[in-house]
Amino acid sequence: MREHLVWDWNGTLLDDLTLVVAATNVALAGAGGPEVTAEEHRTQFRRPIADYYAEVLGRAVDTEEFGRLDQLFHEAYRVGLASCELAADATTAIRTWTGTQSLLSMWFHDELVPAVDRYGLTALFRRVDGLRGTVGGERKAGHLARHLAAFGVRGTSTVLIGDSIDDAEAAESVGARCVLYTGGFTDSARLRAAGWPVADSLTEAVELAAKLD
Repeated sequence: MREHLVWDWNGTLLDDLTLVVAATNVALAGAGGPEVTAEEHRTQFRRPIADYYAEVLGRAVDTEEFGRLDQLFHEAYRVGLASCELAADATTAIRTWTGTQSLLSMWFHDELVPAVDRYGLTALFRRVDGLRGTVGGERKAGHLARHLAAFGVRGTSTVLIGDSIDDAEAAESVGARCVLYTGGFTDSARLRAAGWPVADSLTEAVELAAKLD
């Protein structure tokens, strides 16, 4: 069994798919783009998010335009955030793990930390890290490496639970294992086709994580 578990936040512990799709549509509308459904989002979404926007808009999105779209997204997301709840079995799943745990999100750090505290989860994690920047949309691999290094945990002793292919690729980049959760931002068929362990609930994800060597 690996000793340390890293949790993803958005789309994994936090059940915010509906809000993310709504905020994405606000951003796309700002660029004259189409409205996407939740299933379309789950099928197409990926990081870097600029590439996802470019696919939906059918044209290239440069750095300046992505900055505007990212701002529109986050302004809309913040308005609805208070209505989001944790995934149904999030707290139970966290308490099931017998090793150490931490949380790594691509949401802004200064907003993530108080949000995690509002849900009463802070004491359960050795460390909580979010994005320390002003524009989101990057891939997770470099952030995971820095997250683990900050408190001296090796990737080879770690499992990450997340809801996207990017989570799995980030885990792989540091020698960690990954379990992917179907209740978040990515269509379950995409996750199952990718070849990593897949779970339909967070408690199942922890059970699978505990069996990985």
